[in-house]
Amino acid sequence: MAVSNNITAILNFIATLSSIPIIASGIWLASKPDNQCITNFRWPIVIIGILLLLVSLSGFVGAYWNKQGLLALYLFTMAVLIVVLLIVLVFAFVVTRPDGSYVVPGRGYKEYGLNGASSWLRKRVTGSGSWQKIRPCLAASGVCVKLNQNYITADQFYSSHISPLQSGCCKPPTVCGYNYVSPIIWTNPVNPMADSDCNLWNNDQSQLCYNCNACKAGLLGNLRKEWRKANIILIVAVVVLIWVYVIACSAFKNAQTEDLFTRYKQGWV
Repeated sequence: MAVSNNITAILNFIATLSSIPIIASGIWLASKPDNQCITNFRWPIVIIGILLLLVSLSGFVGAYWNKQGLLALYLFTMAVLIVVLLIVLVFAFVVTRPDGSYVVPGRGYKEYGLNGASSWLRKRVTGSGSWQKIRPCLAASGVCVKLNQNYITADQFYSSHISPLQSGCCKPPTVCGYNYVSPIIWTNPVNPMADSDCNLWNNDQSQLCYNCNACKAGLLGNLRKEWRKANIILIVAVVVLIWVYVIACSAFKNAQTEDLFTRYKQGWV
C-alpha cells in the first residue's frame, strides 16, 4: 500500500505542476484589454486552475500521509473539475470557431464583420446593455494610442499586422476611403455611404470607432485569437491531468485491495 500511495503522491505533484500553466493562461487572458472589459470572461480559467491546484495538493497530502478519506474526496473532486474543464474547452472551441475576418487588398491586417462571428458570443458581448459598459472601458485602455507609437507613415501602417481589436476600433473601415493622417486620425472619406460605420468614425480619441460594428467584430476577433492560444495550453494540461487521474485511480484501487488483504491476513493469523 505504501508503494501505491507513493505513486499517487508523485502523480498529484505532477497534477499540481499541471495546474500552474492553466492558472498562467487564465491570468494572461485576464490581462488582455478586451478581457479586462468583459468581466464574465476574465476569471473562469484562473478559478478552475486554482481549484485544480488545491485539489491536487489535497491528493498529495492524502497519499503521502495515507489519508484514505481525503484521497477518495480528491478523486471525486478531480473528476468533477476535469469534466468542467473539458466542457469549458469544448464550449470555447465552438463559440470561437467562426472567424468573421476578411482580407482587405493592399493591407497587411484583416478587417472583421459581425455576421461571421458566433451568434452566442455576439449576443453576450455586443448587445446594447453589454456594449455600453465595454465601450468606455476599451476607450480608456489605450489600445489605440499605442498605434501612434509604432507607426508613422501610411505605408508602415497599411503593411502592419495589427490586432483585430485595433483593426476594428482604432480606424475607419477601408471601404469608407478615409485619408490617412496618423493611425488614429483619418479625414475626408471618399465613400462615406459605403458602410454604416463610415459616419460613426470620429477623430476624438475617446470616440474613434468605438461605436462601430467593426469595433464589436474586432473585439470578438480578438477574443477568438486569444482564447485559441490559451486553449492549446489547456488541452495539453487536460491530457496530463486525465493521464494522472487514471493512474491515480488505479493506484488508489490497489491500495484499497492491499489494505483489505492485510486486514484479512491479520485476522486469519
